[in-house]
Amino acid sequence: MFIAIGNTPRDYAWGSTTAIAEFRGTESSGAPEAELWLGAHPGSPAQLLDAASVGHADLASWIAAAPEQALGPRLAAEGARLPFLLKVLAAAAPLSLQAHPTPAQARAGFAREEADGVPLSAYDRNYKDEFHKPELIVAVSDTFDALSGFRPLDEVRGVLESLRAADAAAPEPDPSALDLLESHLSGADPLRDTVEWLLRDGRGGDTGEASWVIDRVEELATSELALASPYSRSFETVGALAAAYPGDPGVVISLLLNRVRLVRGEALYLAAGNIHAYLDGLGIELMAASDNVLRGGLTPKHIDVTELLDVLDFTPIPAPYLAPIEVSPGVAVFRPDVPDFELYRVEPAAEPARVALDGPAIVVVERDGVTIGGGTGASVSLGRGGSAYVTPDEGELSITGPGIAWIATTGTPELVSA
Repeated sequence: MFIAIGNTPRDYAWGSTTAIAEFRGTESSGAPEAELWLGAHPGSPAQLLDAASVGHADLASWIAAAPEQALGPRLAAEGARLPFLLKVLAAAAPLSLQAHPTPAQARAGFAREEADGVPLSAYDRNYKDEFHKPELIVAVSDTFDALSGFRPLDEVRGVLESLRAADAAAPEPDPSALDLLESHLSGADPLRDTVEWLLRDGRGGDTGEASWVIDRVEELATSELALASPYSRSFETVGALAAAYPGDPGVVISLLLNRVRLVRGEALYLAAGNIHAYLDGLGIELMAASDNVLRGGLTPKHIDVTELLDVLDFTPIPAPYLAPIEVSPGVAVFRPDVPDFELYRVEPAAEPARVALDGPAIVVVERDGVTIGGGTGASVSLGRGGSAYVTPDEGELSITGPGIAWIATTGTPELVSA
């Protein structure tokens, strides 16, 4: 069964006023449009455009009423929930620094806050559900900018050396703030120690030593010498973040992270514990269906430093690119090491492109239209920006047409996350 779906974009302040409208081929509202949710998450379930066909207005209510039909027997028996959420995301300003828990951390944190009687709507609630929230983002715009994961320590030292050079060239050099920063980066657990110090000491206004360091780093990073250094993109980011969140510890934390620029078609996979922030661009985002976010700066929202430190993975890594697997001509799949989801990019050529399904799927179309047929003989034609839910009984999809189909579906059931 194919059911056309749609939704209203979320109007978060950091959203673009044009990108999602252009993706969908609709007129811009003039207001920020940050995320188009295509899934069954209760925060914004997709609307069924032919509600009469199943007797329900949205995807969440239909799945709750008919899980075997909507999800298939396996998922119906495993909790009767759609395990993934597909989004079209358009950032015109930086999102908050954030990380997400492992499944074990999510279960424990949710149970703890439930036992403590913390309301789900409370400002200081960390865990809204029992699930992890790994994420995949694929660039749709020509470029997509992000921060993701702690950069190798030799790069952190290079950043500090560039700041020292900028300080030495300043009219009134004063390396003492950089000395203090370096002292925290020289301990047994340098990244954890530095992040904890910045968050605990730098969030109380201008009274702490960390606030003094943040102000000095903001000043040096936007100097002509720093912006001509090998880390110019990171220092440009400091300037943008400082303009939006002056004095925020996240401004300095950003220099400890990989500064990533994806080009169209490239992807990042953000596993549990990866600290990240999207900065600018349009992307297809696919994630586990969860609301569990631990924030670490660049936001007026709640920051639980202790819980964040427990969740963060401080292991330095290269930027976590995820290369697609070429399945067949015109068909590529992004397949992370979790069972919740995988993402196909399908651009049909002369012959129909085929995708085998092991579970339900959601399709969203980029550029021109496509027609999708399934194993039951059913089919659906979707125009630019159109989307549909596909029940698992369709088995194999055949895609034709000049457009690009992004197909989110469940991953390999044997994959188990710790």
